[in-house]
Amino acid sequence: MAVLRRKKWSPYTVGAAIGVLETVAMLTAKKPLGITTPFEQAAVMVAEKVAPEAMQVDDYKAQSGMEPSIGWEWGLVGGVVLGSLVSARLSNDPIPPAVPDAWREKIGASPGLRIGAAASGGALMMFGARMAKGCTSGHGISGTMQLAASSWLFNPIIFAAGAAVAKALLGRKS
Repeated sequence: MAVLRRKKWSPYTVGAAIGVLETVAMLTAKKPLGITTPFEQAAVMVAEKVAPEAMQVDDYKAQSGMEPSIGWEWGLVGGVVLGSLVSARLSNDPIPPAVPDAWREKIGASPGLRIGAAASGGALMMFGARMAKGCTSGHGISGTMQLAASSWLFNPIIFAAGAAVAKALLGRKS
């Protein structure tokens, strides 16, 4: 149990554990791990109830070849949220400020601006993930394990882009 209280874990141990989880998912569910698909499917189910013609739900279903549903992937979403909370509590990590010091120094002290920027960035990431047919975890973990060329190309690009944005916004390398 002491290992669960650590503030930092070995990246090799965590990487191996994620690899085992990915392997189990592929063997049992016949699908790779990914976080954006459940959000996409939930959005389609809402659109189907609210405005199916306006949202072209039937076109989406025909193109994707799947009927949207609430599946096991939501367990992964819940596990990420719950696991983060449990990890923070067990390791006694303090609650981070709404506005980190680096943001405050370069951008300003407004929590609303910080939260709005984070939400906008999340929305852009989700949009990009759907365009790319996979999110960072989908390409970075699942695609790499499947030896997908697109994922092997994606990984260094996303790391370089993240470093460039961090440097441009906050004046540091990461």
